[in-house]
Amino acid sequence: MKPFTIWFTGLSGSGKSTLSRLTYIELKRRGLKAELLDGDIIRTNFSQELGFTKRERDINVKRIGFLSWLLNKHGIISVVAAIAPYEETRQINRKLIPNYIEVFCNCPLEVVEKRDPKGLYTRAKRGEIPHFTGISDPYEPPQNPEIICYTDKETIEESFQKIIAYLVNNNFIPETILIDDISILEQEERLLREHLRKFGFARKGW
Repeated sequence: MKPFTIWFTGLSGSGKSTLSRLTYIELKRRGLKAELLDGDIIRTNFSQELGFTKRERDINVKRIGFLSWLLNKHGIISVVAAIAPYEETRQINRKLIPNYIEVFCNCPLEVVEKRDPKGLYTRAKRGEIPHFTGISDPYEPPQNPEIICYTDKETIEESFQKIIAYLVNNNFIPETILIDDISILEQEERLLREHLRKFGFARKGW
């Protein structure tokens, strides 16, 4: 199968991390080489010096794009969950990466504000978090995403199946599932995270 990058973009709390992880595990179930690049983890371990101004956000998104290009170059699928709020920067990555698939987790601001599991929107409205996307900084919706998941209306399973159907129908992944027991993959991921933690590579809540 041809390597590709599938990038989940959307507001904080729109479902990017949940759907990207489900997709990543599913790719592994089908015997494919893949890496999951979560925006929070990348910032913690790869872009610690960057803040959240437009310039710094663009640098971070380009870094993730370049890393995805490198992974694809060596036959590894890149699954990215990062807000990437600016269309121009997303388009740069689209031009850089030959097989680039954009998943727009489309969820209204009022819905993600109600979800707000980390209390980020509340803090941003109080002015405690500057340059917060959707509150004090803009989010520019994708113009032509390959997949749109309406995560305020669809269940997680419905959105997930929409993504997998697109990948199968466009010959990015095989139909055949090789690993039935998902716990094997989850245990493998836990061991890898424990290994990374020993060397200080982690994120809060990871």
